[in-house]
This record gives sequence, structure tokens and C-alpha cells, in this order.
Amino acid sequence: MKPGKELLFLALGGSGEIGMNVNLYGCDGKWIMVDLGMTFADPAYPGIDLVLPDLGFIEERRRDLLGIVLTHGHEDHIGAIPYFAADLGVPLYATPFTAGLIAGKLEEEGLLKQVKLNVIDVGGDFQLGPFGIRYVPLAHSIAEAHALLIDTPHGKVFHTGDWKVDAAPQIGRPTSDDDLKAIGDQGVLAMVCDSTNVFNPEPAGSEATVRGGLEEVASAAKGRVVVTTFASNAARLHTLGRVARATNRQLCVAGRSLDRILRVARSTGYLKDFPETIDFDTAMALPRREVLIVATGGQGEPRAALGRIASGEHKIKLEEGDTVVFSSRQIPGNELAIGRIMNALARADVKTVTERQAHVHVSGHPARPELAAMYHWIRPEILIPVHGESRHLHEHRRFAREEGIPKSIVQENGDVIRLAPGGPVKIGAERVGRLILDGDVILRADGTTMNQRRKIAANGVISVAVAVNRNQTLVGTAEVALEGIPVEEDREAFLAEVREAAAGAARSGSADGDKLRESIRLAVRRCATDWTGKKPVVDVLLLRV
Repeated sequence: MKPGKELLFLALGGSGEIGMNVNLYGCDGKWIMVDLGMTFADPAYPGIDLVLPDLGFIEERRRDLLGIVLTHGHEDHIGAIPYFAADLGVPLYATPFTAGLIAGKLEEEGLLKQVKLNVIDVGGDFQLGPFGIRYVPLAHSIAEAHALLIDTPHGKVFHTGDWKVDAAPQIGRPTSDDDLKAIGDQGVLAMVCDSTNVFNPEPAGSEATVRGGLEEVASAAKGRVVVTTFASNAARLHTLGRVARATNRQLCVAGRSLDRILRVARSTGYLKDFPETIDFDTAMALPRREVLIVATGGQGEPRAALGRIASGEHKIKLEEGDTVVFSSRQIPGNELAIGRIMNALARADVKTVTERQAHVHVSGHPARPELAAMYHWIRPEILIPVHGESRHLHEHRRFAREEGIPKSIVQENGDVIRLAPGGPVKIGAERVGRLILDGDVILRADGTTMNQRRKIAANGVISVAVAVNRNQTLVGTAEVALEGIPVEEDREAFLAEVREAAAGAARSGSADGDKLRESIRLAVRRCATDWTGKKPVVDVLLLRV
């Protein structure tokens, strides 16, 4: 798949799912990548924290890849960079705040000198082969979120990235309505657009409106106040700095990612008036009504600051009369983890406040009124919904049709879409998938290791060691070890029967080692199934003496 005299679009992540955004544009023999994100694991991946995109398609064509262009600094858009950028061997392009976050990631992995990171001015432009790229500032929940206006010989693409409409953004200055209309006046072939909130009938709302709700909660609280939000939400940090001042509370920050965001934001000209923070010991020594703490962990991450505070493992201690504010929305799939933390706080008589009880959060993504406004500003010929599950993408397409967009197409990861000439049309499908970061090793998410781990997690494991001599006679008794087998008080009786099953298979089995090992494995598993109804993983060690 080498692009000819055409303009192609191919998502390797972020289409058919929310998170892990990776998009490719192909034109005149070359490709560019827009964003390189990751997502967090769910219970389907036991022992795994991070899930990464499978970049096999573009890794095989890396000679034709010109660069990676980053729209903004959220993890689902830049989080996979440390794991792939050096191997891809192409330069990165980002505006100053996003570049600062990326540089920190590369430095942590010892890759800063191996990856070329180009810093582009906010609203700047540059050329990559047949692609002319201009950064178009938009409002979002992080500093320097940008759409990309991608100019090619076959037409312009407006790639929105993550965005919203905010009449009073707390950080940065998004492109005006008139400037967006001017982009539309130039003629836009396709708009590749965020679909996250397409089902929401009401606008996301301005960050400025959150301040009043947070001030009200903090003023009413009799004790310490902890606010948890996404660390990258620099606009919310700005708001919380003002809330602390307005309620006469000293500000304490708990979480390494918050420290990093504050450091990068200040170094790139943001959060200059953010209050000086106090350390944990000082926070604990102050009267309870004089402290406001910003903490990571609002999505239920057990080792993040809020999770450790809730479990009593942190220097920050909470008790009856204290309040925890969840100033973020629940990401689908995190409900149980968040619920566990809320329950732990409740057992300590700590009050929790979410957006259901007070106006303490606004979304960073466009709802239907904002999508309609963007359609009418940009006026694309083609709409391609991205950044959503299948239900979001199909609803986005229906809504765009209602609003008068003449052409649209629903694609998912791996679908090759020709935008021009004669588009949009699906012309092929490429292999895509997920990788997992398991410790320090990257593996296929559907590979042997993860499949084995799922089986062990579901069914347990039995290890059997059997010794036989040259005459195929069992020596001694079989040694058996169990992990996760539901026998408990019947353990000794079960072990005795497993030993007998292993011995019987050894006595009557083949002289061939592999066949004998398999006979023992099957005999032990049948025994376990008869006892428990489970089919555990059985590992057989055969010793010849």
C-alpha cells in the first residue's frame, strides 16, 4: 500500500474506540502520522497497565513516513511516543507545551537525543513533503490543543483533534469563529472530527463556569478539601488556583503527573499566577479549613494519590468533615474502580461530590450544538468521524447528514479510505491490533502470554513433577503444587487424587517423552474438572532417572 496520486486516510487507533489515537494520511507516495497515543488497560488484560497501538502497517513502510504531528498533550494522543518514536526514526512536531510534555517522556526513557523533536509556534505552519500543515488553536481541557489544516495537492483536510467551543477559556486563545469561517471559505475537502460527545444535546460549557461551583463547595466544606481532576487539565488547575485564593485555602499538590504538568506549563508561559504550593507536612499541620489539595487518581487508579489517600497509605490524611470533589467525568470502564475509592472514603465519613451534586466539571469535547457550529464554519465536502466507539461514529454520521454535510463515511481502525479523487470510498483494510506493555516488554495483546494469563486467572494452575526410570517405572510419588484451584478445605483429598491420576498416566503412558507428558497433563486436568468444573492450566515436569 503506497499512496499514488491520491489522498488516503487510515486510522491505526481511535476509530471504533475512545483513546489510543493514531491517524495516517497518505499522498503521492508518502505518509504522515497524526498523534501517537495509548490507552489504559481494563480487566481483560490482567497484570497490564498500558495498551499500545500495533503500528505494524507503518513500521513496514517507515521509509515513506515523513513525520509525526501531535495535536495536543493528552496521553491518548502522545502516550505511545516513548515506545515507538525511536524505532520509527522520523521527526516529531508539536507546539511548545505539548513538546515540553513529550520531552519529559523521552528524557525519562533516555531517548531525548535519539528522537528529533521540532517545536512549532502556536498557530504556526510547516511543510512535510506534499503536506502543508498549519496548527489551528482550538479550546480543550489542556493547553495548546490544536486542529490541523492539512493542505495537499488533492484538497485540504481539517483534522480537529480534541476540541470544544468555549467563550471564556481559562488558558490560551482559540481561533475565532471568523477565522474558522475563513478556513471554510478556502474550501475544505474533508473534516476528520472528534465524536466523543455526539449524543449530548447540550453544549459542553465553558471552563469559566466551573469556578463558581468549586468555590461554593470549598466554601461550604468544614474540613480539608481534596479536588481530583485529570493532571493534564491545565485550565482546571488555573481554576483551582483561583478557588484556593477565593476561599482562603493554602494549595497542596499530590501526584507526580501534576508536578510535571505544572512545571511544563510554567516553563511555556502558562499558570504564571498559580499560587505557591505547600508540602504534605505543612498541609497536615494547618487548620483543616485552610487547606485545598489537588490530587491525581480520579479514575480510580489504586496507586495514584487519591487511591493511596483513601486507603490510608499517604501522608495526606482525611477524616469526618473532609470533602473530596471529583472534578472530572468517569471514563467508561472505570466505574467500579472509582466506586471502590468512593466507598473507602465513605467508610471514613468523608463526603464526596461529583458533577451530579454540583457544577464541578465541564467536558472538553464538542456536543451536538458545537459540532453543528463547526460544520457551518468549515463547510467540508466530506465528514469522517473519529475518536469514538462504533455507536458514536454512526451517530455522528447521521447528525452530519441532518446538518447538511453532503458526504460522510464511517470507518474503523484498519479501513483505508480514499478521500480524493472520487472519495470517500473504502479501498482496503489493513491489519491493526493492540499491543500490551507487560513490565518492560511489549507483546501482542492477543498473543500467547496474555492468553495464558487469562486462562490462569480464570481457571488456576496445577504444576506436576513426575520422575520415571528407564523401565518406564514411576519413581517415588508425583509432586503437585496448586495456585487458584477452588478446593480449599478439600485440598489434601484433591492432591491425593491428582497424584494418583498422574501416577496412573505415567505407568500406562508412552515411552515418548512428549506423549507421556501430554497423557499426564490430560489425566490431571480431567481430575481437576471432575472436582471443580474448571479446566486449569496444567504444567508437567517430567524427570527421567
